[in-house]
Amino acid sequence: MTTPGSATTSQPATSVAPASAGASRRLGPLGSPGSLGPVGLVLAGGISVQFGGALAVTLMPRAGALGVVALRLFVAAVVLLLVCRPRLRGHSRTDWGTVVVFGITMAGMNGLFYQAVDRIPLGPAVTLEVLGPLALSVLASRRAINVVWAALALAGVFLLGGGGFSSLDPAGAAFALGAGAMWAAYIVFSARTGRRFPQADGLALAMAVGAVLFLPLGIAESGTKLVDPVTLGLGAAVALLSSVLPYTLELLALRRLPASTFAILMSLEPAIAATAGFLVLDQALTAMQAAAIALVIAASMGAVRTQVGGGRKKTAALEGTGLEG
Repeated sequence: MTTPGSATTSQPATSVAPASAGASRRLGPLGSPGSLGPVGLVLAGGISVQFGGALAVTLMPRAGALGVVALRLFVAAVVLLLVCRPRLRGHSRTDWGTVVVFGITMAGMNGLFYQAVDRIPLGPAVTLEVLGPLALSVLASRRAINVVWAALALAGVFLLGGGGFSSLDPAGAAFALGAGAMWAAYIVFSARTGRRFPQADGLALAMAVGAVLFLPLGIAESGTKLVDPVTLGLGAAVALLSSVLPYTLELLALRRLPASTFAILMSLEPAIAATAGFLVLDQALTAMQAAAIALVIAASMGAVRTQVGGGRKKTAALEGTGLEG
């Protein structure tokens, strides 16, 4: 899970993000030399979370699915609270409501996803899960071309699943789809939390909410297995790879990237998961999966290029009217 960094940037520039993404804050335009910074953050977060997920699969025989989630959220919450030391006073009821819902969505997303990968392979699980962000990209986008990129990514998603999911465990597939719905909600509330809390404070508080919700479930399933030194060490590694680092990067990215583009970039997750499954879990890639990877990469590149082009046109139009300052 990724955690946020600074909420502002030093260089003045024209924002091309939607008003809902914080139009009052002057951020670097997507068409500037550093415009792919948010994209890089998303990609780095995706790599971290999927390799962390592969490591979590190897931990499940020791701690169980709920136990792994409890360890992941608990360790991540402790690390973030110690590092961020979030201020508890001075926040409105709306601020607290946002952070609580954000914590619930994180707990739900993690819990449902690990129930899925406990029943079906990592690649298909992420393939089904990513349908949530893809649906969000279509609903949130204000440009018709993004529907085309979402459709292309969706084709790659189903191709990565072998053209169908009938051979998968129904419960595992249902858990993965549920995780996808929570993932879409996570994107929305991650952006809202990032706008309401400085630095990584909101994420730290939300992670604590998720840990409090899930720790009783993990203890009920795994008991004393959770305090085994090896299990704790692996759980800490999963927490850092799958929660602390990626959630920080995603919250940073969502401060500078429209939700629709961010959601389509999430279509890269099945490709990253398939690679992690191959390298960590010895799950070989087929020719069809390789073709699917090419499709989702093409869709993501198209979405980014569309957003960058839109940002340049808007900047040029503002310069022509003298309103860019």
